[in-house]
Amino acid sequence: MKITYLGHAALSIEVGETTIIVDPFISPNELAKDIDVNALKADYILITHAHQDHIVDVETIVNNTGAKIVSNYEIVTHYGNLGFEGHPMNHGGSWQFDFGRVTYTNAIHTSSFPDGSYGGQPGGFILETAEGNLYIAGDTALTMDMKLIPMQCKIDLAILPIGDNFTMGIESAVIASDFIECNKVLGYHYDTFGYIIIDHDEAQKAFANKGKNLILLPIGGALSI
Repeated sequence: MKITYLGHAALSIEVGETTIIVDPFISPNELAKDIDVNALKADYILITHAHQDHIVDVETIVNNTGAKIVSNYEIVTHYGNLGFEGHPMNHGGSWQFDFGRVTYTNAIHTSSFPDGSYGGQPGGFILETAEGNLYIAGDTALTMDMKLIPMQCKIDLAILPIGDNFTMGIESAVIASDFIECNKVLGYHYDTFGYIIIDHDEAQKAFANKGKNLILLPIGGALSI
C-alpha cells in the first residue's frame, strides 16, 4: 500500500490496482501548487466531512475519473443530486469494497457545505486491506472512541490531524496514538493556514519522547506499508 500526501488533509492511497483519494483540497492550496488535480487517478473518493477544505476538488476529480464517492449519507446524497455515484455510510457501519473493508468511525468536529447547508455528522475511516490497515481520523478532537479501534483490528498506520485550533494538536495526537495502539503516525491537517502552522521539530520530538514515529511528508511525498 502506497500513501501519497497531497497537502492539508488530502491523500492518495494505492491498494493493489485501486486508487483512493481522501478529502481533496488541492487546487486552492498554494502549498500544493505542484500537484496537478487533473492528473490524479481515482477509483474512489473518501470524504470525512463537508467543509470546503476537504471537498473543493471532488467534482473535478469525479468528472475526470468517474470515481465513486464514499461518505456519510448526507454527503453522498448531496453529490447524488448532482448526478455523481456514491456509497452512503454512517458511524460504526462497515462495507466490503473490492479493495478491502471500510468502517466509518466517529469524529468530534462540525460538518457543513460551503453554502451552510447540512453536511451530516463528521467521521473518519478504518481501511482493512490485504496490504495493511489504516486509520484516517479526519478532523477530530481527541475522543475516547479511539480506544475501540484496536478492539476491531490492528492499525499499521494512523493518519492524525496535528495542527491544533480546529482539530487535535500534538499533545492530543500523542495520546490518540496510545488509544489506537499504533506508534506509527502520519501527521496531516497542518501548516495550510496561519491557525494551524506547527513547529515540525517539536512535533516529532513530542512523539519520539514517547517512543513513537511521527512522519511529516513533503507535499507529493509518499510512504509504503
